[in-house]
Amino acid sequence: MIPRCDRRLLPVGVLVSGRGTNLQALLDSSKAGLIPAEVRVVISNHKGAMALTRAKEAGVPSFVVTSREFGQWPACRRPYEQKIVEILKKFGVELVVLAGYDRLVGEEMLNAFPQRIINIHPSLLPAFPGLHAQRQALEYGVKIAGCSVFFVDESVDGGPIILQAAVPVLDDDDEETLSARILREEHRILCEAVKLFAEGRLEIKGRRVRILP
Repeated sequence: MIPRCDRRLLPVGVLVSGRGTNLQALLDSSKAGLIPAEVRVVISNHKGAMALTRAKEAGVPSFVVTSREFGQWPACRRPYEQKIVEILKKFGVELVVLAGYDRLVGEEMLNAFPQRIINIHPSLLPAFPGLHAQRQALEYGVKIAGCSVFFVDESVDGGPIILQAAVPVLDDDDEETLSARILREEHRILCEAVKLFAEGRLEIKGRRVRILP
């Protein structure tokens, strides 16, 4: 079990690469007192990410750390992640949330935050991992799609699943409409997963995550 025995707000660090709508959901839920957590810092690997604007408007410190600063990928992964870990620890982060972060997490981050990194993915894992999950779902012809929040490990979207939400695939759906419907559920279950973590109600047993009462 991941213990949370006090009543203070859980310090969260968010890694982003794009629009940051899941970041916004976390910021809004925290401000409204719906989750016992606060976003302490936002880090992006893209200078022009809209998520950085969202962080600024919320008064949350933000940083840009690009892998190009450290050389060629993947050889630069270690120093790149060391810099990210340095920033996260500077702000006392206890839970790292990947919210539209387009890099695979490596050993440096996994060792620094064991069982303390969560990610959101727009499919009902283990179906359709990796990029363009919504497109994969449509091309496969499934009738139900959805999203998953999971603990990050060394695999690609393969860590223990915390929460999932199902979304029907309509006959006239395209990638844009399906993605928008899934995104609404992403916002909901990501905030719920952070809440459960902050309350110490998640217990990992092998591949299964038990939600404690």
